[in-house]
Amino acid sequence: MVAMRPIIIAANWKMNSTPADAGTLAATIAAATNAADVVRVICPPYVCLAPVREALAATGVAVGAQNVHDKAAGAYTGEISAAMLAGLADWCIVGHSERRRDQCETDELIGRKLARCLESGLRPIWCVGEQLEEREAGRAEAVVRAQVARALSASGLGGGEGAASIVIAYEPVWAIGTGRTARGADAATMAEAIRGALQESGWAHDAAERVPVLYGGSVTAASIAEFLAEPAIDGALVGGASLKPDEMAGIVARAAATAAARRAAAR
Repeated sequence: MVAMRPIIIAANWKMNSTPADAGTLAATIAAATNAADVVRVICPPYVCLAPVREALAATGVAVGAQNVHDKAAGAYTGEISAAMLAGLADWCIVGHSERRRDQCETDELIGRKLARCLESGLRPIWCVGEQLEEREAGRAEAVVRAQVARALSASGLGGGEGAASIVIAYEPVWAIGTGRTARGADAATMAEAIRGALQESGWAHDAAERVPVLYGGSVTAASIAEFLAEPAIDGALVGGASLKPDEMAGIVARAAATAAARRAAAR
């Protein structure tokens, strides 16, 4: 490694929780996951951002949004701009597989969202990943490399601009809620392909190597160890398990152990 990358556990609550209960859930998870060596982020629905931020104010857990619009402002009913998230969130998920599927988001659109995040000081968690048929056809790496290249081209970012802020989550779409499971070695191979794609898009080797790559594919406390055992993987984007304090406690505990082991190895 060029430098020790942070270990990040990000919770994507998706369309779950309400303003009435989100703060309590966030505070419970924060108390159950107190680990100094792990960057913790909770991404609730938009309407829960304020109560979650208030609940997490003294905990060291950051708040993230689940999406952002690709324009700074305008006649876009029902949408949220990056500027609107100021004071509510410090992170933002961009290009999640469910938005690619349900809202038909393209890599070009995702690239513009990436740029809006960086302009506004939001730290993006940029999601990429292949479908089952693409993996079975032996095209997984090519598909993800192309996703990275198209989004970066559309973002207008060049030469590693934003490298200090960008986090990438590898989501094997075929392993999300399907009962299928990816292996740690698969995720590590794809993480290296992602960093290779950054270099192919003009990033310096050192800048690409500094980018944390998370695994996001139905992560649980039982499965996280296999992925964190891979040096190329730097944490997880957690879906369903992120609503369960006991699951999050197990995931973050494993992440803290990994961070300690990597720090010791780097001495």
